[in-house]
Amino acid sequence: MSMSKYVFGRLYAEPSFAEGIARIMDIGGTLQVYNASKTEQEADVTALKNDWRAVGDDIQTSIAQYEQHQKFAPAA
Repeated sequence: MSMSKYVFGRLYAEPSFAEGIARIMDIGGTLQVYNASKTEQEADVTALKNDWRAVGDDIQTSIAQYEQHQKFAPAA
């Protein structure tokens, strides 16, 4: 399963190591930048697409594992 098709970090900040160190000194919280969508609806659509893609991938993985198990299961 390739994780590159999922959209991560849309609802929270993803600072680099240097930004993390800078945030320690940022008492006023001026460095807080989030990956915001243009609208709430856009954020919802992106999150829902990502969630359903993950559900589909889980189902696909489960089916493949079941089929693999059936190949090697002893005949009753």
